[in-house]
Amino acid sequence: MLAFYFNILSSILVNIANEILMTIRAGKKTKNEVSIQEPIGIDKEGNEISLMDILGTDCDSVIDEVELKMQIKKLYNKMSKVLKKREKIVIELRYGLANGGCKTQKEIAKLLGISRSYVSRIEKKALCKLKKAFNGLKEDSK
Repeated sequence: MLAFYFNILSSILVNIANEILMTIRAGKKTKNEVSIQEPIGIDKEGNEISLMDILGTDCDSVIDEVELKMQIKKLYNKMSKVLKKREKIVIELRYGLANGGCKTQKEIAKLLGISRSYVSRIEKKALCKLKKAFNGLKEDSK
């Protein structure tokens, strides 16, 4: 399940989610929750425009993207809380979370000045920690 989150992270999604958040924050600074169907303005003909109209996609697609953005945020929060600095660096580099480009264990080892097998052990340990953290989260929400 965790690998799913790593694989779907893309710069396009981040840009779309950031645009959504900027639009919501610009118009709704005082509210905590905003509906994507709620009117945010009026077009040239006097018709109300919603965020959905501006995005030009179907509702399910936008909701899925927003949900994905929230899941990615949870992942980063868990990484910050659960992982040590070196573990976080290895995971970010290995799965392209830092700059969008995935690196091999050999490349990471060279960058950090450690062996490839040590990178492998760090990666395995970090993924186990994240898995436990997310499993604990699921049990807490039941």
